[in-house]
Amino acid sequence: MSHDHDNPTSAAAAEPVPEAETNPAPHAPEATPEESASAAAHAAAAVEANAVETQAAEEAAGAEELSKLIDQYGEQQEAHAQNEILEVKVVAYTEHGVVVDLGTKTEGLIPAAEFTETDVPRPEPGATIEVQRTSEHKEGYVVLSYQKVLRRRMWEKIDAAHKAKETVTGKIVDRIKGGLVVDIGVRAFLPGSQYDLRPTQNLDGLVGQEIPVRITKLNRRRGNVVVSRRALLEEEQQAKRAALLEQLSEGQIVHGHVKNITDYGVFVDLGGIDGLLHVTDLSWGRVKHPSEVVKPEQELDVQILKFDKEKQRVSLGLKQLTVDPWLTAVEKYPAGTQVKGRVAGVVDYGCFVELEPGVEGLVHVTEMSWSKKQQHPSKVVKVGEEVEAVVLDIKPSDRRISLGMKQAQPDPWLQLAAKYPVGTVVTGKVRNIAEFGAFVEIEDGFDGLVHVGDVSWTGRVKNPHEVFKKGETVTARVLKIEAENRRVSLGIKQVNDIWGDWFKQHKVGQVVKGKVSRIATFGAFVELGENIEGLCHNTEIEERKRRDEGPAPMHRTGGPLKSAGPLEPGKEYEFKIVKLSPEQRRIGLSYRAAVRQAERREIEEYRTTKTSATATIGDAIKSKLKQ
Repeated sequence: MSHDHDNPTSAAAAEPVPEAETNPAPHAPEATPEESASAAAHAAAAVEANAVETQAAEEAAGAEELSKLIDQYGEQQEAHAQNEILEVKVVAYTEHGVVVDLGTKTEGLIPAAEFTETDVPRPEPGATIEVQRTSEHKEGYVVLSYQKVLRRRMWEKIDAAHKAKETVTGKIVDRIKGGLVVDIGVRAFLPGSQYDLRPTQNLDGLVGQEIPVRITKLNRRRGNVVVSRRALLEEEQQAKRAALLEQLSEGQIVHGHVKNITDYGVFVDLGGIDGLLHVTDLSWGRVKHPSEVVKPEQELDVQILKFDKEKQRVSLGLKQLTVDPWLTAVEKYPAGTQVKGRVAGVVDYGCFVELEPGVEGLVHVTEMSWSKKQQHPSKVVKVGEEVEAVVLDIKPSDRRISLGMKQAQPDPWLQLAAKYPVGTVVTGKVRNIAEFGAFVEIEDGFDGLVHVGDVSWTGRVKNPHEVFKKGETVTARVLKIEAENRRVSLGIKQVNDIWGDWFKQHKVGQVVKGKVSRIATFGAFVELGENIEGLCHNTEIEERKRRDEGPAPMHRTGGPLKSAGPLEPGKEYEFKIVKLSPEQRRIGLSYRAAVRQAERREIEEYRTTKTSATATIGDAIKSKLKQ
């Protein structure tokens, strides 16, 4: 039996496709998973629409090509009303064809070509069949057509299926430009965009398959038939979606397979409806891209976090199927615990260390090294590197852990105190100059402060910039180390400790000679040696005078100056040491005590020489005046 060929035109072949929503969703500061799913659906529809539009031209060309094939394959379709259909009985076979009984002692002939040149099976003798009369005669027989009746009946069947929107089964017999040729009793055109819900890349591999289709367009006069497999899939999907929507509920655990992976999440086919599994709900740990966790077409169980039945939006979670590690973090990582972790991220203010999947701690840049010279965190650690740290603080409610890397290492300041005990002489370069002194680098990362008061024993330093130059090398003595405060005090004047030697050689009560270097309102400064001064307070110069003994002398600046008594600058006198403070480098002197001691010594000498035990101070003075 020979089949009619459909002859779809370009207009008939171009199957209408669903309109794609190409307008993007309005921008929001932070898109919810549902909004992300909607935007992704719009984007997917736009991509599919573009693909369909690209195929439209190909499908139109394919329809034209199929029309040409139909013209080559069979004769032009006859009018529906041409000649009547007769029911006849097969009589015999001859070399010319099949002989049938028309009644009234008349026989007709079905030409052998209708069977030998097509795949239409030859009817058995005695069978009753339907034929159509033609105007031809051959060998005394009326020529009949068996094939035309079969073709007509097939078109009636296809027309009925089209009107009833019934599903028919066809076999893919050819691949042409823009789509496929499907044999459903006649040759029909299946556009490439109508094979599946999504564009199919390899149509060539489908030839030979039997598929169910829906007749979407039919033009019997021209022999055009267009079919769609996608229409059936969409109906099936709609039915599944409607049934699934009645079953879904928040908190429910459902099974699905990964349909699409994007930068912000995964679309999971739940069996008729897609749900969005956002990247933040894939794992308790850090996920750079969803492809690290799931693969295309992977099957997995997920939990429904949020469900909007009206908008048909489903938000899914995968990590919610496992225990939140933060629930036990406070027990596992109390403050003071030393831990190991992997550097998960580096930022300007520090680095994040993953202690376990889902639990990360922040090492602030100030807690990365003991050195005061802070480097950018990327210079200290690299992503993926394993580091040791100490838990400084943990706040499970905020899902925050503060870590310190330097606390896991020995405190170099404690080592510094052992390496440079008080009294050690060190050499270093001036790193910075301040108003109150200069910072000298003892070694890399450690500075000591030379205060202006520790530069010279005598000279008073007002401007450190006049004494120090940045980068110059100086020698100083360690005066004090405060490891807890990260401070080192240095002194330059203490390197040559002439004061220490002086204090070792003198004690309180000893009488020494000194030259008055200058007079102050409160006393006289006395030079006892090179760069060594003592102070003789006004109260230690002479006995207090009565207030009515005359006005006090004036200072050279014009103000009143308390009398220094007999002491004059530049002259040498004897003084008695009344106070020693080695720590403050202070020496207290008394002129009047030295005078009294000298007087007592003279009396003793006078008594000894005159052998008079009753001699008085007055006698001694008179004796001295006579001399």
